[in-house]
Amino acid sequence: MTEFCRLETEGRVLTVTIDRPEVLNALHREASYELAGVFDEFESNSDLWVAIITGAGPRAFCAGLDLKAQAASGRLPDVPPTGFAGLTQRYGGTKPIVAAVNGIAAGGGFELALACDVVVASETARFSLPEPRIGLAALAGGIHRLSREIPLKHAMGMLLTGRGVMAEEGYTLGFVTEVVRPEELMDAARRWAGDIAACAPLSILATKECAIEGIRHGTVKQAMEARYPAVERMAASEDFREGPRAFVEKRKPEWKGR
Repeated sequence: MTEFCRLETEGRVLTVTIDRPEVLNALHREASYELAGVFDEFESNSDLWVAIITGAGPRAFCAGLDLKAQAASGRLPDVPPTGFAGLTQRYGGTKPIVAAVNGIAAGGGFELALACDVVVASETARFSLPEPRIGLAALAGGIHRLSREIPLKHAMGMLLTGRGVMAEEGYTLGFVTEVVRPEELMDAARRWAGDIAACAPLSILATKECAIEGIRHGTVKQAMEARYPAVERMAASEDFREGPRAFVEKRKPEWKGR
């Protein structure tokens, strides 16, 4: 049972809905720790291959840290080891996650979206890292991810002013994967998740590991020559043989994830 989010499983896809619309789905300590547990379980559950994260209601995906709860606590911000919402510092996360952004994605909420692999945004979505305007900095990955995902001068324009951008501009800049009408958001997110889940799961894990870890190498040659455990696991799997066999036999492959 969860208190601050709702969970729904459909086939291989887990949908996580942050359920604090009264505070624009902002997260306090307890909500972040709850989400960390949810994504720990997602990572360890071999029956689940893809996750979608979204926010309850039309107004906000996540407005970041719940500043009222933070001020009332009188403590420094406390997040789980895997970061804000259990995702922004989940560096060992192997499974793909789709963000369905349905309104405000501010501060930690934008950092949460940036930590996902695919970002589907409603036309009404607005992204910002306003921390400098209140004496803070986007230290939950926002500074580092944004400056790697879009051209540096555009990133600095957002980071140094705290200005927000709408979904279409986010798509143009490159941190949004697709923009859809508000009523189409969840269908679009499920389409992306379904397309991912239709692929061989170990191939997806290998692809994500190569893409994320490969960036750390200075050249394409170094990245290609690096060792990736997920690739080795894929090559030793039943699915590695099932895919070509199904292609030759002109049938749909039966992925087992092993």
